[in-house]
Amino acid sequence: MNRENVADLIAFIAVAQERSFTRAAARLGVSQSALSHALSRLEKRLGVRLLTRSTRSVAPTDAGERLLATVEPRFQEVDAALDQVTELGDKPSGTIRISAGEHAINAVLWPRLQDFTRDYPDIKLEIISENGFVDIVAQRYDAGVRLGEQLAKDMIAVRIGPDWRMAVVGTPEYFGTCQPPASPYDLTNHACINLRLPTHGGNYAWEFEHERRRLNVRVEGQLAFSSSSHILSAALVGSGLACVPEDITAPYLETGELVRVLEDWMPTFDGYHLYYPSRRQNAPAFARLIEALRFRSS
Repeated sequence: MNRENVADLIAFIAVAQERSFTRAAARLGVSQSALSHALSRLEKRLGVRLLTRSTRSVAPTDAGERLLATVEPRFQEVDAALDQVTELGDKPSGTIRISAGEHAINAVLWPRLQDFTRDYPDIKLEIISENGFVDIVAQRYDAGVRLGEQLAKDMIAVRIGPDWRMAVVGTPEYFGTCQPPASPYDLTNHACINLRLPTHGGNYAWEFEHERRRLNVRVEGQLAFSSSSHILSAALVGSGLACVPEDITAPYLETGELVRVLEDWMPTFDGYHLYYPSRRQNAPAFARLIEALRFRSS
């Protein structure tokens, strides 16, 4: 394969993944005009249209989707092979991209990775905060973090955190104006602060459990955020009830700034797991990351 074919295919993959000439050009460090020229040259050489262009978006045609499905995994294999060769040096090196939710980053990843970054200064980490499940292969991540270990058959899951629960909390001042809920059914009488899940197109349904039966409640309120830390901040000024990970409420429960309710109704969730394609496990830098994050019960 000549160099022109390789360069043009790399340009096509970037545009198809990003769905944007602007973002693809920034990623590759080239001008949009150069990128457009490369795509036109590739389409002319193949005799088919690979991309459908409009003023607002770019999307692969059927032929483009077929080409992408064929060549993208091959380039990923080449990238992985190059990473492994690079890592045969004296020090593990390379870039590892991880997708994780805000709570997973604050509670598990960053506390463990502070020492890791000092021990392995040649390993670069890109940690992207995203709520909801992400297709890490399509989005070019090396790994993702989610609760539990039920994953696609081509993925490997490693437990990196303990089981945990959510907590429903409000300020004493808030409860001074209304009766605390005795059951989740009473939440209809309360101002609740919602967690917006962009990838799901809606709000998180508060989860409860009673006598081994799960109950999901869609709560209502004036406020909704996409971040648990912002929800907690709103609860602390008396804006309503929050349902957030219990570990982030602990300092405020201890000082009395927050009061917890419905504790007996809260289920226990499986701990966070790092999941990744099986091809990544042999890379030395990635293997060291796994060992740094692996959960070890005391």
